[in-house]
Amino acid sequence: MSGKTAMDCVKLARDPARPHLSDFIGFMCSDFVELHGDRFVNDDRGLIGGFARIGGEKVLILGHNKGASVEENMTANFGMANPDGYRKAMRLAGLAEKFRLPVVTFVDTPGAYPGREAEERGQAEAIARSLEFFAQLKTPVVVVITGEGGSGGALAIAVGDRVLMMENAVYSVISPEGCAGILWRDGSKAPEAAEALKITAHDLKRLGVVDVIVKEPAGGAQKNHRAACAAVKQAVLAALAELKKISPEELLGLRYGKLRAMGNFY
Repeated sequence: MSGKTAMDCVKLARDPARPHLSDFIGFMCSDFVELHGDRFVNDDRGLIGGFARIGGEKVLILGHNKGASVEENMTANFGMANPDGYRKAMRLAGLAEKFRLPVVTFVDTPGAYPGREAEERGQAEAIARSLEFFAQLKTPVVVVITGEGGSGGALAIAVGDRVLMMENAVYSVISPEGCAGILWRDGSKAPEAAEALKITAHDLKRLGVVDVIVKEPAGGAQKNHRAACAAVKQAVLAALAELKKISPEELLGLRYGKLRAMGNFY
């Protein structure tokens, strides 16, 4: 951890200068073709997907889109997807399964959008169905947590065979501020909550939630986007090379066992 506290990682994970989905696609992928819409309501810009190549490997890319400017932030809802985004993700992942292509997801969201319209359109149902859908997907799934992995909004596209996490990313059921507000009714206790939640990459690796920690350039990924994306690309390709050797049936069994083992500390 190099002396970093959990709250230091939270601040780094939220740094607007960190690589965004567009950077990972630009530096890691070629021939990216975005696909649009959930075929029910609209095309949620908070979650983007499309087919691409990573180092010659044909894949489906799915990821939260926070945006790199104020205008993009607003359009993408700061990476907080609506139900339409999760339904789009399932639709596209279904295409990947049909064409026997692996799925690579990039997780970076404060959480699913909690607004009234999202709830009216079935936010909780969409997330729950997405969890079930990805658990049963008959193609390899590699998850990369690049910034904030916030609650169900992150989990909805984070059920995978290999979970990679960038060194300064965080992944949690609730934000430290939210946790401090609930437990102590005092948001200033967020640093204590962050330590207790075990949300850092190193903590989650020890707990078995994360498989691989992707080392970031000195000072963090925000200092060198190209180097950060190159490290993620190498880790993704290594994971894909392992998973390609496993049959779809065995893959499902291993994925189920991986999920069932989480939270079992005895």
